[in-house]
Amino acid sequence: MPVMLIYGRNPVLEALRDNQVERLFVANGIEAKFTKELEAAAFENGVELEWYARIELDRAVKTTNHQGVIAEIPDTDFAELDDALELAASRKEDLFLVLLDGITDPHNFGAIIRSAEALGAHGVVIEERRSAPLSPVVVKTAAGATAHLPVVQVKNLPRLIDELKEDGIWVYGAAGEATAQLEQLDYNRPLALVIGSEGDGLRRLVREKCDELVSIPLKGKVKSLNASVAAAILIHTVTSSRK
Repeated sequence: MPVMLIYGRNPVLEALRDNQVERLFVANGIEAKFTKELEAAAFENGVELEWYARIELDRAVKTTNHQGVIAEIPDTDFAELDDALELAASRKEDLFLVLLDGITDPHNFGAIIRSAEALGAHGVVIEERRSAPLSPVVVKTAAGATAHLPVVQVKNLPRLIDELKEDGIWVYGAAGEATAQLEQLDYNRPLALVIGSEGDGLRRLVREKCDELVSIPLKGKVKSLNASVAAAILIHTVTSSRK
């Protein structure tokens, strides 16, 4: 079975608690408090700690930003759209999907997955050709959220939007120039929220297919937000506005 390496204390602990870890590599000399927490989580799931010099962990993941711990887990597979539908049904909630149109930065991709899971969305959808891959960096940045939230890949996002609308799902697109603001839209309906790329925003075809375009009111001198920050604000607005 293909495997991948994830690193960082929170992602590794989350993977241990979800019984995903097959091997656990730990740097010599990490502090005792974290070692005890790691050992407890590993013991619960029958995983042994394997100790190495820190430089060997640096070489394994080609970064020094591993915080002294690396885990080997099964390679992450994409979910099916039906998984998101089933999650919404199990919660007895109107469907809420987050569609990503050209998010190519893996840190933004992972952060959006993390926000979507934490704030109550039912799935994140990306397009095959216009997205960062579901890589170890994405999994690390998502801090365990990929184990709990369906992440779906489709070949054609505009076509998916058409299919969603045919099924009665409303599609709102985030656009800085939109005249409609957050509080003006109805979120008590099956909904898909589209977040555009970091530089160019929504593609024209995607924009034209949205039922509504919405903007976040900005009051400072900076006139734009990072894609993952904007996504978190919009996702929170949707879930907190539902009755």
